Amino acid sequence: MAAMLTLEKLSALLEAHRPAATSRVTEFAIGGRHFAFNSRPAIMGVINLSPDSWYRESVALSVEAAIQRGRVLAAQGADLVDVGAESTLAHAARVEELAQQSKLLPVLRGLRESGVLVSVETYLPAVARACLEAGANVLNLTGTEQAGDIYRLVAEHDAAVIICYVQGPNVREVGDFDFGADPVELMREHFARQVELAQRCGVKKIFLDPGLGFYYRNLQDSAVRVRHQMRVFLNTFRLRALGWPVCHALPHAFEFFREEVRCAEPFFAVLAALGKTDLFRTHEVPRVRAVLETLRVW
Repeated sequence: MAAMLTLEKLSALLEAHRPAATSRVTEFAIGGRHFAFNSRPAIMGVINLSPDSWYRESVALSVEAAIQRGRVLAAQGADLVDVGAESTLAHAARVEELAQQSKLLPVLRGLRESGVLVSVETYLPAVARACLEAGANVLNLTGTEQAGDIYRLVAEHDAAVIICYVQGPNVREVGDFDFGADPVELMREHFARQVELAQRCGVKKIFLDPGLGFYYRNLQDSAVRVRHQMRVFLNTFRLRALGWPVCHALPHAFEFFREEVRCAEPFFAVLAALGKTDLFRTHEVPRVRAVLETLRVW
């Protein structure tokens, strides 16, 4: 039987990396709103424009439905919303540049007209350019190819970028995950290089995302995947030592939660909060908001 997560294990993790636990991160404004990450984590809701996305509550297949969902998420407590036109599922259909733009742009414009801060998820430079020109506040970069070109676009529009950890050219082209001796250290080294490049390109607003929801072949076993996700959540403070806020996409662990799958993200939010996550990407905004507000009572 696998060992349970215990207070003793949390204590040992803290003692092994205590200097990183007191790290503070850069705070900045997005769309004129200041985000005080060191004192209050933020929440990012999700809108999926792809019918391949399995989290049905987040799927909006018309412009009107997507804009309405964004307004509801904001009213429920989302500080910004993340919009994507292509699912990250391995079997999902690929969506070409023009098709992504035709889906994203009217939703993006409608949300911005409603005063909702918008993040756009893509790894395609042409899509990034079109969305930034249309007013996207954040670019959720799910690839590593042509990163310099994309960082320059982000800087030109005074936007923020979420740098995702991807072992491959983009989220749709990954194989087996290389854990190394310490996967968090591999992430730290990757982020350090990408942050240096982004800053050379003029980017001033950066999030780091360990990419826990991406579909690597050797992470399909539920126990292996969830163990990896839990460890990275609890080690988040080590990545904050780079000086930038950390964004986490909260996972589902369907094999464990089954018919209670909508409870999974709030559970993982507790572990992410203990690790000092700064931005929680979630399909379950009101539930995660309630978790974070309860933790703040302490």
